[in-house]
Amino acid sequence: MARLTAFIRAAKQTLALAVYDMRFGDPLKAALSSALRERAAAGVQIRFCYDGDKPAQPNVAAGQDPAPAGTSAFVQSLGYPCRRIAGVKLMHNKFIVRDGQSVWTGSTNMTDDAFTLMENNILEIDSPALADSYAQDFEQLWEKENFENTGNIHTGPVPLAFSGQPATARVMFSPGLGNEIDAEIARRVHGAKRRVRICSLLINSGTLISELGNLLRRNDVKVDGIYDRTQMADVYRQWQEVPSNRWKIGALQEIVAGAHLVGKNSTPYTPTSKHDFMHNKVLVVDDTVITGSYNFSRSAEFNAENILFVESPPLAETYSAYIDHLLQKYGT
Repeated sequence: MARLTAFIRAAKQTLALAVYDMRFGDPLKAALSSALRERAAAGVQIRFCYDGDKPAQPNVAAGQDPAPAGTSAFVQSLGYPCRRIAGVKLMHNKFIVRDGQSVWTGSTNMTDDAFTLMENNILEIDSPALADSYAQDFEQLWEKENFENTGNIHTGPVPLAFSGQPATARVMFSPGLGNEIDAEIARRVHGAKRRVRICSLLINSGTLISELGNLLRRNDVKVDGIYDRTQMADVYRQWQEVPSNRWKIGALQEIVAGAHLVGKNSTPYTPTSKHDFMHNKVLVVDDTVITGSYNFSRSAEFNAENILFVESPPLAETYSAYIDHLLQKYGT
């Protein structure tokens, strides 16, 4: 929260926040509210787009996803202009655009559990070019008040610097580029020369599973990493119920065994349970970091999501060291 409020307090003109789950308890809410009030008093325009609370019993057969209750009430309680973003799937973004110059993004929801119990990653990036793409996505959501037919934004690599070395980053958004994102992830994995490191809540994209299997059979690229074993167990159950998805069960189990992937045992999900997931969505492919709000799943193609492809050897090493830390913590 200290980092988040510092990011907010640096705003001079605008703050645009796209949030999926936002339900801080009193201590964290007080810190956030203080920073926002300070900026509003200084004339900063503050707006929120948020995922509208879905029905308590979503029509899963029709493709409707559940969403945690309470985000609407929390955002509205802050007192700034806000719009509920409708859609059958999820407005799953977690990003902030500051002054059209800087971006806060990653895997982290705005909740106590996300800040204190889950493994997550956050990127703060100063780049007007990158911020412009995020701002375009925010404005589409704001204007339409529905994320369907958003995110089809032309992007390319933009220059950055990290740890004193040049880098590039490309952002892509779904649902507009959902199919392209899935294909781009697969292309990157397919072209790996040295390593593919996984640090992900879920691994359920059929395209990604196929490419990881191919890598293991090639046996010339090191594949390792960590996932959330408990949450994937629920995915296995879902796959078992859909004949066309059953092949993924054996294929992924073969990858877990062949790559010796570590599984974190988290608390099974219920709306009121402790949420302590291994919630990252990260791939390190050679010297590229792939991360954002985008789970490596079929649903992510149809949600409103953002994903970054950052080319940077020192950033890849930073993420790699973080993955080593988690492997040591949860490995058996």
